[in-house]
Amino acid sequence: MHRRPTGARTTGAARLRIGELARRTGCNIETIRYYEKVGMLVRPMRTEGGFRLYGPDDVRQLSFIRRARELGFSQKEVRAMLGLSDERAQPCSEVREIAMGHLADVRSKIADLLAMEAALEILVAKCEAGQSMACPPAILNGILGLLFLTITV
Repeated sequence: MHRRPTGARTTGAARLRIGELARRTGCNIETIRYYEKVGMLVRPMRTEGGFRLYGPDDVRQLSFIRRARELGFSQKEVRAMLGLSDERAQPCSEVREIAMGHLADVRSKIADLLAMEAALEILVAKCEAGQSMACPPAILNGILGLLFLTITV
């Protein structure tokens, strides 16, 4: 990603310092610096005093990165998704191929989550009576086995 000019004047939209960006996006300041370092987030312009200044596009991009990471996408996958919105023209076939890969990943994660939901519903139903303080090992092991299968399949 390119670097914005240091000391550039801010015009138009109000600019935020890193603490305010962190507050608005729910992202840790050190994580923001890391995303800048690895090129997932464009390095911001700085004030004469060296403070980073971020705009609305940075808020949107960081919010997207954070949410994608929460959903389990790898940094590589997030970079590819960010590339879909890159301003340069991309052939439709390239965009379609990337989007199809992400669609398959999303569908796989949904299937895993649905299987995990079903396994947890079984566990809750089996333990709902609450007559025993300890969950019977056979039930617990069976449910853990189902959870493990949904993750590894």
